[in-house]
Amino acid sequence: MTFSALDVVASIPSPDISSFQIGPLTIHIYALCIMTGIIVAALWTNHRLTKRGAEPWVVIDIALLAVPLAIIGARIFHVLTHPGFYFGEGKDPLAVFYIWEGGIAIFGSLIGGAVGAWLGCRWTGIRFWSFADALAPGLLLAQAIGRFGNWFNQELFGLPTDLPWGLEIDPDNGAFPPGLAEDTLFHPTFLYEVVWNTLGVLVLLWAARRFRLQWGRLFGLYLVWYSAGRIVWESIRIDPSEVFFGLRTNVWAAIFGVVFGLVIMIVQKRRHLGDEPSPYVTGREWSGDGAVQSQDTDDFVDVSAPPASEVSDGQATSAIAAK
Repeated sequence: MTFSALDVVASIPSPDISSFQIGPLTIHIYALCIMTGIIVAALWTNHRLTKRGAEPWVVIDIALLAVPLAIIGARIFHVLTHPGFYFGEGKDPLAVFYIWEGGIAIFGSLIGGAVGAWLGCRWTGIRFWSFADALAPGLLLAQAIGRFGNWFNQELFGLPTDLPWGLEIDPDNGAFPPGLAEDTLFHPTFLYEVVWNTLGVLVLLWAARRFRLQWGRLFGLYLVWYSAGRIVWESIRIDPSEVFFGLRTNVWAAIFGVVFGLVIMIVQKRRHLGDEPSPYVTGREWSGDGAVQSQDTDDFVDVSAPPASEVSDGQATSAIAAK
């Protein structure tokens, strides 16, 4: 690939590798980015929930259901919105299960993850909306981290551009549009979303403190912020996508995300006027004792001798008489 001296200085180069080997294993950097995002989101959500009085690491119990269902939902959404990749003449329908070859959709992960989180919250007694609000900033940061995977894969970039921050794409890359010059630069949509999501984290933290957004309203704001950005970035991407009424499927999904987020904020504001009393539903509160009181259970009998200070006067007299 050839670039002028000015372009080389100003443009954004793409990484030369997208994976590496450790023995017989192939490690995909995209997967590492996603895993890093999940870990960061889990740690931050745990911190935010425990500050409100939840049991430490209860987030793990919820994540055990939310994360797998998020991955399944992400794959299903991708397949449904890209049917030409998997069905038709010369296609292998079994490829829908080859998730390691790529192909996941964030909006699908939000749907699947929400179902898993709801089930996890029912299991643990955590209020679903309390969990969603605690998750919102970490989730947005995780999505920013995950977008670096697209950079390593040289995928999901935007239209050609003459802007100084244009992204270099290897012309041998399968995603490089045919017919364009090898030194064509493209909009770095991954970077736009990284910046937008990172700024959104700051906005969410400020709004949560300034307006005391609870009962799911902070999560509603997350949906509005993230989806509004996706409407723009998705509109300039050139990767294949199904189009309905002139808009890509993910643009429609993002529009729905904005509307749904606004509905959550408005409805929850009207339904709940005060602060949340606890991150737990009524009757499922965590005591916070942390110690197991075995001697209070029916299946444990303490046969050790009681301390002398706890022996009654009558018991002491009987013990002396017995001698």
